[in-house]
Amino acid sequence: MNSAVSRSREASPSDPSGPAVEAAEQRVARYDWTALAANLDNFGCAVLETLLSPEECRELAALYPHEEHFRSHIHMARHGFGKGEYRYFRYPLPDLLGGLRTALYPRLAPVANQWNERMGLDTRYPQRHADFLKSCHDAGQLRPTPLLLQYVPGDFNCLHQDLYGDLAFPLQVAILLSEPGRDFTGGEFVLTEQRPRMQSRAEVVPLRQGDAVAFAVHNRPVQGTKGNYRVNLRHGVSRVRSGKRHTVGIIFHDAR
Repeated sequence: MNSAVSRSREASPSDPSGPAVEAAEQRVARYDWTALAANLDNFGCAVLETLLSPEECRELAALYPHEEHFRSHIHMARHGFGKGEYRYFRYPLPDLLGGLRTALYPRLAPVANQWNERMGLDTRYPQRHADFLKSCHDAGQLRPTPLLLQYVPGDFNCLHQDLYGDLAFPLQVAILLSEPGRDFTGGEFVLTEQRPRMQSRAEVVPLRQGDAVAFAVHNRPVQGTKGNYRVNLRHGVSRVRSGKRHTVGIIFHDAR
């Protein structure tokens, strides 16, 4: 297996370090984070084009049948989540995934802190992901939340929010591992936003293989005529029409 998705033997289980993180930091640094933050402010989501190469996408998707990488296997229909399935990774995460989780967090933490300030919330997030994870673990949220999702024809994911305990980081990232039009059809990423006393607004986010979308988990602030107000967001995936679709999700808080 390529070293990019191998498990690190030197890093701590929940806080990777070393070459995997350094490589991820270099990869993440090439994006215009001022523009991405503006998109998050304006639309609740932002696309990082070609975050992963096609080879890296295939290698991550190929992990799905191998149970040793995962702590649990969820069939959505059993829980009313939709139709399809996903697996939560166990610690230690694959190097590529753990490195990206560590490298993306400090780019998103300033947005999260600004949002909480605008919404009048007291919570502030530390700059280092390891420090935030320690808070999660101290609160009893010990289980890793990054996941690998698999959809086949007829599968879909109901609109939802990925909240797993009292502590939740307000942004997360999903990376499309399959190529639309070649590997599958349908299966669009959908984000909905409910503003007070208004009808819901839907945002369909077009992605190609290797693209990532950063988006709001739960709430975000919107500037109104009388100041900032809070809107509620949910995300999901529309029905897959043909083929097979794989996505990896990077959630920054751990679960109870």
